[in-house]
Amino acid sequence: MDKAHLHEPHAPLTGWRGWFQAHVREFVYGGMDGAVTTFAVVAGSVGAGLSTTTVIILGIANLIADGFSMAVGAFLAQKTDRESYEKHKQKEYWEVEHLPEIEREEIRDIYRKKGFTGSALEHAVETICSDKDRWVDEMMKYELELEPVTESPWSVGLVTFIAFNTVGAVPLIVYVAPGMLPETVNPFWAACSLTGLAFLGIGWMKSRINHTPLIRSASETLFLGAAAASLAYFAGFYLESLLN
Repeated sequence: MDKAHLHEPHAPLTGWRGWFQAHVREFVYGGMDGAVTTFAVVAGSVGAGLSTTTVIILGIANLIADGFSMAVGAFLAQKTDRESYEKHKQKEYWEVEHLPEIEREEIRDIYRKKGFTGSALEHAVETICSDKDRWVDEMMKYELELEPVTESPWSVGLVTFIAFNTVGAVPLIVYVAPGMLPETVNPFWAACSLTGLAFLGIGWMKSRINHTPLIRSASETLFLGAAAASLAYFAGFYLESLLN
């Protein structure tokens, strides 16, 4: 089956929209982790009957320590992925330079599997192998199944840290600013409501980047957050009764 041309990828977004598109995954998962862990700390503290001051101290300490830890993990993972990609890319350049016939045959096999035959196959091979950079890019993508890592490890770590602390601070709002609530409202249930909204927002964003149904994604996120908080609450309640 002959093929006339290769499909060109859609042009990436530029400016702040492109930057957000590149980092939305870090924001979603950093924010989700921040909300889950901080809400779990709040729920565990309330379950143990700890004071409001203790809830605030533990919550903020969790935001700083866990947020930094997660940011460092994201930074190192991105840095490792980038270094691994570059290492394999240099290896492919060496193979193209020193083993061109073997590499050319691999390109031929790749495009034969795509459905290219006859003159179209040979034309595709010649076109790709006439440019060393294009040749290596094809090998990286279709032989090694590796995509270039373009985002800076520093920006990935920073976005993760900001998202973790921004969304993770939601369960603490009513404790840090108690005056925003009527006296008849229990701060913990208010924190539950605000955090539930945060989970739904994160679920909405997750559905956009994963292309999954909105209701399913939001429900899963809300369920996971509620499950983590429930476990923490009952753990705190049980330990408090066990130790006193």
